[in-house]
Amino acid sequence: MSRRMLVVALLVTLCGPPVGSAAYSDRIGVYARIDKVIFEPDAAAPERIQLWGAFAFAREGDRNYYEPARTGYLYYALQPGKEEVCRKEWADFKAIAGTDQVIGFGSRSVATGRLREGKAKPSDPDAYPVANGLVRMSDRSSDYAPIRELKALPRKREGAR
Repeated sequence: MSRRMLVVALLVTLCGPPVGSAAYSDRIGVYARIDKVIFEPDAAAPERIQLWGAFAFAREGDRNYYEPARTGYLYYALQPGKEEVCRKEWADFKAIAGTDQVIGFGSRSVATGRLREGKAKPSDPDAYPVANGLVRMSDRSSDYAPIRELKALPRKREGAR
């Protein structure tokens, strides 16, 4: 192996691949830009949550890629035995809603729920995917495909369901 190849291999090992040249391998189940949060039956003691915005789900069976970002909403119910954790994370969603921040949550190893169209009536909530908490994506390159796509999608107008 030439000296140049050794230096490049060392740099890639220490610093990662050049931005935009390869995907990140990560465990996050969903990347999201949350526009609006609705608690049910109320914010004081929520049992269910609607997360409205744009979402990029981990591609099943592939640790490196995500499905294209789409808009809609996720509808979750408290996970039995983990109600306190769910409510804390839900409060974090509320705090970042409408800020254009991209966050990650859930895990590739946990069912993350299904994206619902805006006109679909909320019913049959999915169990909230408790994993590693909410992760802010400010440390990821804006060239990372899921983040770039989420930021490019238009936000819902206020007042739209």
